[in-house]
Amino acid sequence: MTFLNHLINGISLGSVYAIIALGYTMVYGIAKMLNFAHGDVIMVGAYVCFFASSSFGLPPILGVLLAMAVCTALGVVIERLAYKPLRQATSLAVLITAIGMSYFLQNAAQLLWTSNPKIFPTFFTVTDRETGAVKTGISLFEGQLNLSYASIVTIAACIVIMIALTLFTSKSKMGKAMRACSEDKAAAQLMGINVNTTISMTFAIGSCLAAIAGVLLCSSYPTLQPTTGSMPGIKAFTAAVFGGIGSIPGALLGGILLGVIEILAKAYLSTQLSDAIVFAVLIVVLLVKPAGLLGKLVREKV
Repeated sequence: MTFLNHLINGISLGSVYAIIALGYTMVYGIAKMLNFAHGDVIMVGAYVCFFASSSFGLPPILGVLLAMAVCTALGVVIERLAYKPLRQATSLAVLITAIGMSYFLQNAAQLLWTSNPKIFPTFFTVTDRETGAVKTGISLFEGQLNLSYASIVTIAACIVIMIALTLFTSKSKMGKAMRACSEDKAAAQLMGINVNTTISMTFAIGSCLAAIAGVLLCSSYPTLQPTTGSMPGIKAFTAAVFGGIGSIPGALLGGILLGVIEILAKAYLSTQLSDAIVFAVLIVVLLVKPAGLLGKLVREKV
């Protein structure tokens, strides 16, 4: 049962990584750029939800919706101001800009909300009507298997988001435009697709998902500070590469595997070396499959 507990915790953490990884994989798949500021958008979303609930007394669902709206707008602004002028620039210029935007968001958060860690409220609880006790999870098999409500909601949210995003990209007009831009922007533009609007929409969707991921992450790991999104962002990028960057199913598979490996490494090997083990597994996988588990090697004509 102990192993099963760790496995469920790993799937829950991996679900968060998968949701974050979607932002990386969509932006890279369509715009062919790495948005390293994506992890800090997670942090902004968590802060907005935190203050909406604790300072203004809004219900959790409204706090989450407000965080989604703010992060969506933030993603579009970042794309328009930082990335759009560099559309024809070298990859190195875009990468440096992304790192600079990441540090800008971290320092702006520190100025706005200070660097003092804040305790994120527990949203996923149930109050027993008879005893008045507040429950944060379910105990099965006489307490040997514990499922937190946060883990259940996180896994369910990940599944729903993946299904919705897959249907969106395959059925909707904008989703088809995104797939066309990912194949060939010039040809898509000749067919009447507004490439700039499509890329902005991609950033908006990725940033909206980042807000959800930020709330889910801080619900399970309730310490919130300006650097909260840095390491989860890097690990989610690792998950995207692990599964095959540019592939939505790859983001799901990579995120789940990464979360499970991290939790099992902490439980059975070493807490200090868990991150090193995660990245070592990534290196081994990329040596065997350079495009990732579900990625496809694309030959470029020179």
